[in-house]
Amino acid sequence: MTLASPQGNTKHTREEEQLLYDYLLDSVQRETPEILLEDFRRLFIEGRGYRNAQVYMALERIVKAKDAEFSFYHFFNRCCHILINRWQMSPQHQPAIPELVGLLENLAPARQGHHGTANSLRQLVKNFTLSEHYVKLQRLARIISSKYSEKSSTSVGTLINRYPYLYDHCLLGDESSQEHQQTVRHIKSKTERRFEVNLSRYVTYKVRLAQLSNSSDFSAEAGRIIQPVKNPTLLSDRELNRALKQYVGNVDNGHTYRDLSQSFLTQTAYVPTYQAFKDELYEYLITSADYGKGQFNRKLYDVLQNTLPQCNHQKPSEFLVLRTSSQLLNYLIVESPQKPEHYIFIDMITNMGVTGTVGLLLKLVLMCRKVKPYLDKRLSILFNHYEGFSSDGVPWLIKSLENVQVGFSIHFGKADLSCLKQIGS
Repeated sequence: MTLASPQGNTKHTREEEQLLYDYLLDSVQRETPEILLEDFRRLFIEGRGYRNAQVYMALERIVKAKDAEFSFYHFFNRCCHILINRWQMSPQHQPAIPELVGLLENLAPARQGHHGTANSLRQLVKNFTLSEHYVKLQRLARIISSKYSEKSSTSVGTLINRYPYLYDHCLLGDESSQEHQQTVRHIKSKTERRFEVNLSRYVTYKVRLAQLSNSSDFSAEAGRIIQPVKNPTLLSDRELNRALKQYVGNVDNGHTYRDLSQSFLTQTAYVPTYQAFKDELYEYLITSADYGKGQFNRKLYDVLQNTLPQCNHQKPSEFLVLRTSSQLLNYLIVESPQKPEHYIFIDMITNMGVTGTVGLLLKLVLMCRKVKPYLDKRLSILFNHYEGFSSDGVPWLIKSLENVQVGFSIHFGKADLSCLKQIGS
């Protein structure tokens, strides 16, 4: 008798996986979410037989494969996303997404010494809930749930829905399918647009109130006629007003952040060397940055001088500018998940305030727009680091994320805040 080679076993396992994928793809187009949720529970949670024998036998072979411990995570994640991606396309089906993820909570542990399909499957699914795949599913479920619930948020992680610039790094991984990437980008786009519209409405409301209060015929009755609009951020009205003035208004001798970045790019377009560019960049960043002491300026200067010194005599290129900007973000915010220290960021917030700190980051990104995904990534590292913390315990982080959301909407989104100029700063 000839034994099948490991490659042969892998080939058969891939065929069984494809059979399950095809079955789910077909079912999700025909069945209601209620039926599919029950099917999912019976097939993957209970694992004790199934109405479709061929499907159950395929799952049984997947579970018993030699590499099941390693391949099951990707397979099971794909099964979940086949349903999620389809349900996301229909607003009335979206509530089924948190329900699906909820099926994986509080799973019964596998029984020791039992090697049947149901027990092995239980262990594999239980292990899946300890993976980064599951963390990303939970975040997606929170984003969907937030549309249908007004529950007050108690932990940082429950606020993920508020920050679409974190979605790419908190919801997607290298293994994410093209379809799932499109799903997340669709949710991201809708969330961004909803916030921009709400911010524009709020600002228009505040401007109209200010105009009324300044007019000679202002009356309490006239003030009541204007429909109140809720502040769309977690900042106080005063904090949001400060952020709007900073990010929309003049910050340096009558110039806005956009003006300053354009002026800098024009001035440095013909600098002869990378060293000269770094010197100009230093001046650009510290201008209008009220840190209160010279130590930060000296350290920032040293960081720039120590960035790619071997290239100092070269002509500055797009690559050098991008690399310099990303190195600065490492220094100013956080380097990596493996090195999550962020003392400089905390120190900046303590000395410059949240609005000024985010303003400095905006100046850098407006100067080099291609570094924005890198800024998103740095902020997602902080978010992940504090995900399980009480939101009340890290108010500086929440205010920072909210300020970034406002700044991004103004400079990279379509929020129409032109009415602010009618009342000045």
